[in-house]
Amino acid sequence: MESLLLPVLLLLAVLWTQAAALINLKYSVEEEQRAGTVIANVAKDAREAGFALDPRQASAFRVVSNSAPHLVDINPSSGLLVTKQKIDRDLLCRQSPKCIISLEVMSSSMEICVIKVEIKDLNDNAPSFPAAQIELEISEAASPGTRIPLDSAYDPDSGSFGVQTYELTPNELFGLEIKTRGDGSRFAELVVEKSLDRETQSHYSFRITALDGGDPPRLGTVGLNIKVTDSNDNNPVFSESTYAVSVPENSPPNTPVIRLNASDPDEGTNGQVVYSFYGYVNDRTRELFQIDPHSGLVTVTGALDYEEGHVYELDVQAKDLGPNSIPAHCKVTVSVLDTNDNPPVINLLSVNSELVEVSESAPPGYVIALVRVSDRDSGLNGRVQCRLLGNVPFRLQEYESFSTILVDGRLDREQHDQYNLTIQARDGGVPMLQSAKSFTVLITDENDNHPHFSKPYYQVIVQENNTPGAYLLSVSARDPDLGLNGSVSYQIVPSQVRDMPVFTYVSINPNSGDIYALRSFNHEQTKAFEFKVLAKDGGLPSLQSNATVRVIILDVNDNTPVITAPPLINGTAEVYIPRNSGIGYLVTVVKAEDYDEGENGRVTYDMTEGDRGFFEIDQINGEVRTTRTFGESSKSSYELIVVAHDHGKTSLSASALVLIYLSPALDAQESMGSVNLSLIFIIALGSIAGILFVTMIFVAIKCKRDNKEIRTYNCSNCLTITCLLGCFIKGQNSKCLHCISVSPISEEQDKKTEEKVSLRGK
Repeated sequence: MESLLLPVLLLLAVLWTQAAALINLKYSVEEEQRAGTVIANVAKDAREAGFALDPRQASAFRVVSNSAPHLVDINPSSGLLVTKQKIDRDLLCRQSPKCIISLEVMSSSMEICVIKVEIKDLNDNAPSFPAAQIELEISEAASPGTRIPLDSAYDPDSGSFGVQTYELTPNELFGLEIKTRGDGSRFAELVVEKSLDRETQSHYSFRITALDGGDPPRLGTVGLNIKVTDSNDNNPVFSESTYAVSVPENSPPNTPVIRLNASDPDEGTNGQVVYSFYGYVNDRTRELFQIDPHSGLVTVTGALDYEEGHVYELDVQAKDLGPNSIPAHCKVTVSVLDTNDNPPVINLLSVNSELVEVSESAPPGYVIALVRVSDRDSGLNGRVQCRLLGNVPFRLQEYESFSTILVDGRLDREQHDQYNLTIQARDGGVPMLQSAKSFTVLITDENDNHPHFSKPYYQVIVQENNTPGAYLLSVSARDPDLGLNGSVSYQIVPSQVRDMPVFTYVSINPNSGDIYALRSFNHEQTKAFEFKVLAKDGGLPSLQSNATVRVIILDVNDNTPVITAPPLINGTAEVYIPRNSGIGYLVTVVKAEDYDEGENGRVTYDMTEGDRGFFEIDQINGEVRTTRTFGESSKSSYELIVVAHDHGKTSLSASALVLIYLSPALDAQESMGSVNLSLIFIIALGSIAGILFVTMIFVAIKCKRDNKEIRTYNCSNCLTITCLLGCFIKGQNSKCLHCISVSPISEEQDKKTEEKVSLRGK
């Protein structure tokens, strides 16, 4: 199946256009290189080939498959492909014509890079024979052309560096013929070229040399001793020189493979044939098969596995028991038939084969995992189909031996943070074999949720005169994301309260959302204020939301009423009333202001001390009136203690002393009280000022008009009201004496003007 991997990957590279790319890189390195030898810079070559590597990650990619992890590896930080120890190709791949180490690496975007490293063979081994001497007995009756297989030389090197030919010491009687087996190895047969005569010479000694294809070639030699024996009338003969048979794999021991028969017409021991494997049959073949020396029946003795080897060659010789027997040889090729004895094997190409992570922001079609399904069987027995079980937002797409698992719906970690997926693989054999692999898909968090306040509007009521630093309320926002994406911090959005930054009024704990007062609030200045609190998470980029907080400041009875009327001097007011005032005469009106609100600011009035028998006060409007008349014998002054108090839970009050004087000469109808006289005086002053202002405007307009008609006169420099009035009286042909110095007139005109002024003065 490994030999099919490269074509499969190439097909996958053509078909794969949806979410992942496949890149093939090929390298080679000679065997026997020391550990740490750099084979290639995979990161550089892959990037140049279009492989997407994330420069922010310390590891550019991860190795998901390595056929020889003990020999080569990729440095995850540098991306260099290096050897981990000295590589012996002859031990790793034996006689295989190609020796390939395969690696598969995956990027963070699920792209795959397939790396093939060919281990180049060195001619570092010489051919060698299994024994130092080869002993042969050949009947003198052997005719020219008789062939006798010889033991083959073994060279661990492969290809052209393996055994290529054999050479025999030059002679006239014997020669060598080089033949090739099915596995590509070469062996030699000794060929009798001329008739032998034992009486002339009964022993021959030669040297056989095996040479490989190196430059220069390496060689190995063995001695060949040939003994010429007396002739035997008849020798065993096989009906065929080669036989081909097949046997199913997993055949039980003693299963018959083939019965060989070599005929010998002689009688007795001269015609009794004995069968055996010839020297070239290797140890592994001898473990799997045996031959009955008398019947020639070849049977199975070991466990045949098609995936381990599917062709075996048996060199069999038949020899009679007579003297000077010439053995017969044949070759039996045994083909092992495949049976469906291997279930599919599912490999998840991931660092952790039990867990796959995918971001919740992965779009549909995004590849989350690569699956390679293999079956060691061949044909239909090894053809596998896969499917993904369950109702999950993923789907499986097959490409021969590779499959991809893709996102097939919207992922939301906050709703479903993991899925258990099961892949089922079935082959096409009879009976069908299947396997399943389960793994967990963990949905990783993305910063896709804004912090959410428990409510969009918060309100807190606090009494004024609070202590600075007092706790007001807490706001709370929740973010369902994980880690920093779900960690919420709070801050106050900059704004103004009464032209002052809101930061001078309140503060917030950025971690808990607790809000504190930074000052003592005054209801009379600020009855309520609003500000916004911002909640932001720790993701990159961060997401945020806000909520409104309204602080209502309750009034506290912290302001004492202030008496504003009648005017007080050192807490005392003086009021004059006519002596002949009647009952109910309005003495004065007491007014008090309280900056508090509601009951705290509602003021009522009362008299607590003094001559309360002569006066009364209205509790609501503060009017003080007489309750009796005053005669000639009444005293001239009275005292009252007037109190203004609010209606707070703890009442606050203010008091004043009111001195009331009786004026005998005043008429009650003409007297208007100190407050009314002041008002009249103010109105009079305002009227006079208004008349004077209108007069000045009128004079200024007239002077401007005269200046346009007579250029020699200019009132713009008049400095006094007297000057302006003089200009108005004198008319447009006169000149103000105060302006003479600035008027642009000639000396003659100036003299004439002075004469006119002098005459008018007279």
